[in-house]
Amino acid sequence: MAKGSARRRGWQGVKVEAGDRVVVGLDVHKRDTCAAIRVNGVETDTWVMPPATKAIVETFGGLRGTPHKIVYEAGPTGFGLARGLRQAGLCVEVVAAGRVPRPANAGNKSDRIDCRKLALYAEKDLLTAVAIPSEEEEASRQVTRLREQVIKKVRRVKQQIKSFLLQHALAEPQGLGTWSAAAVAALRRCGVCEDLRFVLDTYLDELDDLSQALRRTEQRMRQMSRRRRYRSGEAILRSHPGVGAITSMTFLTEVYRPERFDAKRELTRYCGLVPRVSQSGETRHEGALIKGGRKGLRRLLVEAAWVWIGKDPHAMACYRRLVRNTGKSQKAIVGMARRLAIHLWSMVTRGEVYRAALP
Repeated sequence: MAKGSARRRGWQGVKVEAGDRVVVGLDVHKRDTCAAIRVNGVETDTWVMPPATKAIVETFGGLRGTPHKIVYEAGPTGFGLARGLRQAGLCVEVVAAGRVPRPANAGNKSDRIDCRKLALYAEKDLLTAVAIPSEEEEASRQVTRLREQVIKKVRRVKQQIKSFLLQHALAEPQGLGTWSAAAVAALRRCGVCEDLRFVLDTYLDELDDLSQALRRTEQRMRQMSRRRRYRSGEAILRSHPGVGAITSMTFLTEVYRPERFDAKRELTRYCGLVPRVSQSGETRHEGALIKGGRKGLRRLLVEAAWVWIGKDPHAMACYRRLVRNTGKSQKAIVGMARRLAIHLWSMVTRGEVYRAALP
């Protein structure tokens, strides 16, 4: 919040007349929430209020029954506020922060300016809303994202161990490339001084703890797949070659309510599998993948695509055609991952198992 801006708390509510069109922009943070309100196309006020959902619901309770919209950006505070506002009968949208219009010359920035911009853009329908998950959907998705977080930590510790060995001129034991149990046991036995032994054992203990956490998380995902909510969809997705329990549950929890996607491009953009296109006249260039989407889901789809082309001759033929057209195996496998995502989406929305192409 910029200095000199109004910091009134305990606001008594919005007073509007019947027929007024009200748009509210919120800049939500951990300690406070900055709000801007526009009535019939005119900004009327900005203020700061406590971040508690109950206080915000009480503030805007007077909007029930009138044309209104409340918007805020998706962020670290989650969707609890949106669910609370909806339960109170208020119209709320959570918008994608990465797709909010950004002027070339942004100028000053503050919480008050941000909430005013959100209200203005919402009034002109320039914002892209995201789906608001239920508490159960968000909780299940958090489990699959925990697996992604643990994998990153495992990768970091392994890099630290290899850097440690290189720094102190210690030979890597055989099998360390795949981190076999024998290679890890050899690290436990390698002869180093007392202080280095303490450091290496600490790294190995952390690796062991993270490996156990990863196994527990994956076991939890398999338990989740047996719930009534996911049972049928998980069985349908696993009928596709290359798709196992982890990929299917990650897809179901990340692409929750798949029927909300109206087109294939919307789905693939959400999965982070759409290339950046630059076109001018007859010249068209496809660059790297656009920023955004779920990186963990994209990585799993790419891994599953490799398995798919190894099991399905028709998928292998399609992959080889993409390699010839693009000249790069990386682009080709991303193209197969895009096709895989579309297959899974079609299968789960139609309730149909995978049908192999006819020879």
